[in-house]
Amino acid sequence: MTRTTVESRSRTAIIGFDEPFCVIGERINPTGRKLLAAELEAGDFSTVEKDAVEQVACGATMLDVNAGVVYNSNPDPNQTEPPLMTRLIKLVQQRVDVPLCIDSSVPGALEAGLEACEGRPLVNSVTGEEDRLESILPLVRKYNVPVVAISNDDSGISEDPDVRFEVARKIVERALDHGIPACDVVVDPLVMPIGAMATAGLQVFSLVRRLRTELHVNTTCGASNVSFGLPNRHAINAAFLPMAVGAGMTSAIMNPVRPQEMNAIRAANLLLNHDRNGANWIKHNKPQSTRVQSANGTRRRRRRRRQ
Repeated sequence: MTRTTVESRSRTAIIGFDEPFCVIGERINPTGRKLLAAELEAGDFSTVEKDAVEQVACGATMLDVNAGVVYNSNPDPNQTEPPLMTRLIKLVQQRVDVPLCIDSSVPGALEAGLEACEGRPLVNSVTGEEDRLESILPLVRKYNVPVVAISNDDSGISEDPDVRFEVARKIVERALDHGIPACDVVVDPLVMPIGAMATAGLQVFSLVRRLRTELHVNTTCGASNVSFGLPNRHAINAAFLPMAVGAGMTSAIMNPVRPQEMNAIRAANLLLNHDRNGANWIKHNKPQSTRVQSANGTRRRRRRRRQ
């Protein structure tokens, strides 16, 4: 079984075919979040701290950290992203102890994050373009970390799933040339919006099965892409995620704060026997009165011990 190991200061998480689905919290990312971008540019990290704690409390296995703020005063990401990434990584590690996913298209920001990060983070990402392969893969090898491989190259994002599969194969083979084993390549087959391409879901499920059986790699995706532009997006995401898990997907960058989506993941883990004795499902789905009684009982026992 393919297993990708990621670590924080004191925790280890495994992305794998026979492991619970790995939830990578998406919210520490200013892309599309104008308020967060403005806060970061102003040096205000309060939302980042809140988002880090809340996502872990809601069940995130890992946290994605992206420093892609477009500064009005200095729009060059090669200058602005590395120091911001360092600060974000250090701040998040002070607030929570889970493995991190360092997310940037700027090699300097990835290396800054790797230098600041404790443990063994996931690097997000490398694509099939030659310049990206030659700039990112040596970095991944240098720090001995796993990497997300996104299935697009110089020709862009193909609507043909066979083309996307071949791009993934190319990246896996090139990674091996750099001494990076397939277990340390987590492929993102790219989820298209279902509103723009009716077969987007079917394509991803088919690709995930091929990536698992032919390349023996773990997989991930930006789960919310599937519902882009449609109403009631969280219902679509909550249906898509367990279907992707059933096809063999092993992780996703998603919003763990949404109970509907997290319960869909927990149910998928339960049904695939990735939740031993149903403990995680029961823990998060007890009737509220039972939870309150249990908490009150725990507090009473603690008081008695102190007395």
